[in-house]
Amino acid sequence: MHRNGDGSKGSNSSDRVNFDWREFRANLFAQEKAGKAESNAHNQTGTPQESKPLGLKWAHPIPVPETGCVLVATEKLDGVRTFERTVVLLLRSGTRHPQEGPFGVVINRPLNKKVSHMKPTNTELATTFADFSLHFGGPLEASMFLLKTGEKTKLEEFEEVIPGLCFGARNSLDEAAALVKKGVLKPQDFRFFVGYAGWQLDQLREEIESDYWYVAACSSNLICGGSSGSSSETLWEEVLQLMGGQYSELSRKPKRDV
Repeated sequence: MHRNGDGSKGSNSSDRVNFDWREFRANLFAQEKAGKAESNAHNQTGTPQESKPLGLKWAHPIPVPETGCVLVATEKLDGVRTFERTVVLLLRSGTRHPQEGPFGVVINRPLNKKVSHMKPTNTELATTFADFSLHFGGPLEASMFLLKTGEKTKLEEFEEVIPGLCFGARNSLDEAAALVKKGVLKPQDFRFFVGYAGWQLDQLREEIESDYWYVAACSSNLICGGSSGSSSETLWEEVLQLMGGQYSELSRKPKRDV
């Protein structure tokens, strides 16, 4: 998963680290969408419409899951308390590791608790990370953390999900703690998760084909920006609205009675 694996830190390395090809694709998607809208509007009014710039926050549907995409729960999961109206960030798509299915974490379920409330036995969790906020990550048992690296030099100790965002698990806590103590990383760079979500590759594909999930790419500030409870809890609606069309309509629907 690590690009720039030769360890070189030339003058262009930060440009390579922070280049998000997904933004380039989102621009193409927006232009195509604007082109269709303009064609329709031109046919109806005879005057061309101006296309809007992409903006800082964007989301659009993609055909198949990829590392760093989000799975957005559809109304079919209303009543399924674990995943109802969740947004799951895929940390790995499951295609690079044949023995391992896709897995990720729910990113819009803050627990309003701190790491210390878990009464952790791990020394670093009990000390360095004690006051860090906790989120529900999924029904499977394991703890993970997301680490916002932003403009910092690429951190080889952690696996990159999208440019500027990495993830780690228990085996990388010591490295994370050392960087916090050095002042390289700050508490607001982290989000800790209790549990995670995982599938077999065919299982997730079937769930998507059965309309349990919409698959979307979205901007890094949507994924990284929900550190406070209020913003992350409205993420489901926000992503759907940015996706537009039928997706936007779902965001306004009341929950189905199951």
